[in-house]
Amino acid sequence: MQENKIIDSIRHWLESFVIELNLCPFAKRELVKGRVRFRHSLAKTEEQLLADVQQELLLLNEDADIETTLIVHPDVLQNFDDYNQFLDLADALIEQLNLWGIYQIASFHPQYQFADTAEDDAENYSNRSPYPLLHLLREASMEREIATYQDVAQIPKRNIELMRKMGKLKLQSILQNCY
Repeated sequence: MQENKIIDSIRHWLESFVIELNLCPFAKRELVKGRVRFRHSLAKTEEQLLADVQQELLLLNEDADIETTLIVHPDVLQNFDDYNQFLDLADALIEQLNLWGIYQIASFHPQYQFADTAEDDAENYSNRSPYPLLHLLREASMEREIATYQDVAQIPKRNIELMRKMGKLKLQSILQNCY
């Protein structure tokens, strides 16, 4: 039951926040096509989470029907600084598996904070999620999407402007409604 609740929360966040606000213009099509895999990691340690990341990378490599995977890991890396440091380990794993340039990881966390921003700056919400999660992406697919999208470089700027316009209180409310 808890697992379903956590996955439902992430799905709701993806639909009502990421897609509805068009933070990622590429997300909706893959969700509608059923090509987004949601994985609830039961990891309690970084080592266990790294093993889950490896398993998901290998699954993506074997199953072309899965476009992308969201690994939600609510029981490990609750602290954003620890989470941010873990990303280096995850990138090293991709390299160790000879998958560098094939997959990349996008990061989302309830306490996400971009460099050179204050903790409560609204723009941080573009990468805040109900639970810590790792988004495994196929680089070739992203390159295809980027090549056909006009003004892809404007996406981050537009997202920052939207987050600031909406304001921290509205964004907190939207995120809270995902639980």
